Formats: sequence, structure tokens, C-alpha cells
Amino acid sequence: MAQGRRVVVTGIGTLNPLGNTIEEYFDNLINGVSGAGPITHFDASLFKTQFACEVKNYNPADHFDRKEGRKYDLYTQYALVAVEQAMKDSGLDLDKIDPEEAGVIWASGIGGLETFYQEVKGFVEGGLIPRYSPFFIPKMIADMAAGYISMRYGLMGPNYSTVSACASSNHAMTDALFYIRSGKTNIMVTGGSEAAVNPPGVGGFNAMQALSTRNDNPQAASRPFDKDRDGFVIGEGAGAFILEEYEHAKARGAKIYAEVMGGGSSADAHHFTSPHPEGLGAKKSMLDALKDGGLNPEDVDYVNTHGTSTPVGDPAELKGIRAAFGDHIYKMNINATKSMTGHLLGAAGAIEALACIMTLNRGIVAPTINLNELDPEIDPKLNLTPNTAQERDVKVALSNCFGFGGHNASVVFRKFQ
Repeated sequence: MAQGRRVVVTGIGTLNPLGNTIEEYFDNLINGVSGAGPITHFDASLFKTQFACEVKNYNPADHFDRKEGRKYDLYTQYALVAVEQAMKDSGLDLDKIDPEEAGVIWASGIGGLETFYQEVKGFVEGGLIPRYSPFFIPKMIADMAAGYISMRYGLMGPNYSTVSACASSNHAMTDALFYIRSGKTNIMVTGGSEAAVNPPGVGGFNAMQALSTRNDNPQAASRPFDKDRDGFVIGEGAGAFILEEYEHAKARGAKIYAEVMGGGSSADAHHFTSPHPEGLGAKKSMLDALKDGGLNPEDVDYVNTHGTSTPVGDPAELKGIRAAFGDHIYKMNINATKSMTGHLLGAAGAIEALACIMTLNRGIVAPTINLNELDPEIDPKLNLTPNTAQERDVKVALSNCFGFGGHNASVVFRKFQ
């Protein structure tokens, strides 16, 4: 059972394929909007997959001057924009906090892939003359978003990035929870960002046969649990949170979105890309998160699944949920918001935690869209929230994220009371 101080969410922000603000994102989630469309970031006409879930209507010049923007890979830009929203939303007065008791733990599964691609491309096309930008390494490395967030806001507490593929954001949020709970900090900025809709990102996942190739109908391509699913849809963006010790938040009159109850993690120790077929690692991460939060399986009303729309991943996760929750699984809402957002890789957990917070505050569970014919391997009695949002007073929500390498991470949120 969790020991230590209570931790709450006092600020949130995002830009992702469904919206560049929290309000736009939440509204599109409820309405079952797909963020998929033809790739515009590069010419994908020769690729097996020619669509993605891109961030829309984003112009770096709206957020950074030219000199500043040159220092940031796109994944760092997304991080800074989302954190700016969350900081404003939190109402924190930076002049009134102890900067040594505020830190940043940020996630990215890949980091500056676009920067790496452009720099190496320039080297090859330039006749192999080694003319690399002095910003190459600082833009590329996956910890730099955390560093720039700390610099922008003068936060001098713990500062690092978590990298565990698609579980990265859940690990970041869990670590941030633990720091505050232990008394080492009062405030943590956390979340994740990713920007891998580029030739190596799409081409690499295509080579693994991991991406959907439904080029004729991109908006129907991400279809978790459906028998005709053929892979995930790559996405991009960021989600940001301000986590705060409860008494600290209460003392300054902060609005509170939810309480972060616990986090759990595990390894499948099975295969470098495929999950354990019985979902054993998923089961452990969920049960560990509940134990960490002093909760029982029957306390959970809603699970936001990893639900990527891959043939092997979806059934394995549901087996893990069944093993963790027993017959209570039939009393829960289950969904896969990746059916709308696509898969944001290292940022997936961040925007899916935001979906959990939306559910806790609005009393609406977002749908799993494109679920037209259930995979016969999946129990038809499960409430997978198919195609239409469902009203429900959700008090406890759990979010799963699993990554290549067999990494599993689950986070539990509770309606604030």
C-alpha cells in the first residue's frame, strides 16, 4: 500500500492529433473523431504506409522566435508548448515556490529522430563532408526536453528523461509521483512528447510490419480489438501535467483535476517486440499500481488500454486485464483511445492519462472507434465502449502503456474527493 503524501494533478496541457488545446482534445475524444490522414510532413508516396495521426495547424513561429526555435527538435517544441499550457493552467506563481523542490521528469521513446535524420542526410548528400550543426547532439538526445523545461521555469529539483519505448510517459509520471510522495519535492512537471512522423520513423516501423497499410481509408485504420486490424497508426504530439503535493496545492487554492494514486511497472521478459501472449507482464504492472495506491481491483471503474490495434497486442492485453481483475472485468468500461489519436509512442501514456482525467471530471468514457466486428479471440461480454461515448460516474481510472523490450507501466488516477 502507498506510503507518504498525497499527490494531485493541478495543471494539464497538450497538443496532439485531436487538438492543440485541452478543450479541443477532450471534445474530439468524446465525439469519436479520428486524427488520421495523409502524411504532410514528407512525401510518403513510396512508403507502404502513407498516412499518420499528425499534429495539425502547428507553426513553430507562433511559439518561438527563429533563433530559439533552431535549438529545438520538434519533439522538444511539442514538449515546451504543452508544458506552457499546463503551467498557465496550474496558476503556479514561480516567485513563490522553492525552485529546489520542483523538478521535471519528461518522457520520449525516441527523442530527436527528425534532427538525426536531417543531419545524417545532409552529411550523405553533401559529399561526406563532415559539416554537422553544433545543435545536432543537443537537439537529438532524448533528455533535452526535460532540460529545456527546467531552464525555462527555473526548476532546480530532479531532472531527467525516461526512455522505455511506448511505456515512457507512464514511467515518467510514476517517478514524479514517487518523488513527491517521498517528500523530496512538492511540484513535478511530467508527461511526454514524440515527433517521429518522418521517413525513418515510418520506414522503420513499416519494415517491422507494425503499421497499418490501410491507405485507402486512414480514418478507419486504427481499429483496436476489431478482427480486421492490421497494425497501429503512428502519431505525434505531447501531453503535460503539473503534479503537486496535496497540502501544497490546497494552501495556494489550486484547482485539482484528480489524485494520482499509484504506479506499477514490470517486464515481460519474453520477446523484443511481442508482448507475453498471456499478458503476464501487463497483469503484474496493473496489480502493482493498484497495490501502490492502496486499491483493490474492484475499485477500478475504467481502464484505458494500451490498445494499439496490432494483431498480437490487443488480445494479450485483454488476457492480462482478465487475469488481474477476474470477473470484475465485466463491470468496467474498457477503451482504446489510440483508435482516434493513433500511437504517440513515448508520448502515448501522457495523452491517455489526460483521457482518464477527462473521464473522471466529465463523467464520460470516450469510445473505441472503428470497432465494427470484434476479433473472435476476444470475449464478447466485455464493454469495450464501441464507437460511441458512454456516460459513467468513474471514480477510479487505470491507464496502461507497454513498450518494445517488454516494458510495462500502469498508472492509477482517482476522482478528487
